[in-house]
Amino acid sequence: MLPEDNYSGIIIRKAMLQDLPDIYTIEKLSFKAPYSRQYLIFLLANADVFIVAQLGNRIVGYSCSMLENYKGDLFGHVYSVAVHPEYRRMGLGTLLMQKTIEEFKRLGARTIRLECRVSNTDAIRLYEKLGFRIVSTMKKYYEDGEDAYVFVLTL
Repeated sequence: MLPEDNYSGIIIRKAMLQDLPDIYTIEKLSFKAPYSRQYLIFLLANADVFIVAQLGNRIVGYSCSMLENYKGDLFGHVYSVAVHPEYRRMGLGTLLMQKTIEEFKRLGARTIRLECRVSNTDAIRLYEKLGFRIVSTMKKYYEDGEDAYVFVLTL
């Protein structure tokens, strides 16, 4: 685990276009059906919360989310959270999610929602540790037919 007081030189900051090559690499290494480079460019330009974890000159993780409105209630929708495989199990996913939650609180969201593969036990543990709860299952949500849990955190 990273020490909570300094995170061993990790900087969390807003994602920039020049981060795209590292973000795309992490995306491809992390997901069975990764977002395309073009979609990541769209998200970089439009996401309300797109942050990266930087160690030295390298991006080692990211979180990308949008603020959405449902019947007058603002909620945060987490699109993607990923950490480079070489930097997993160091607390970076937790740190990125904590910063994402802080940003959504600042932006006035009342809840945060995300979808997660039912087989992704590491992510499920992370979300539950942060206070998210499973509210439903979306059948055949992913391209390969796997179901997704829908998680919600009330702020």
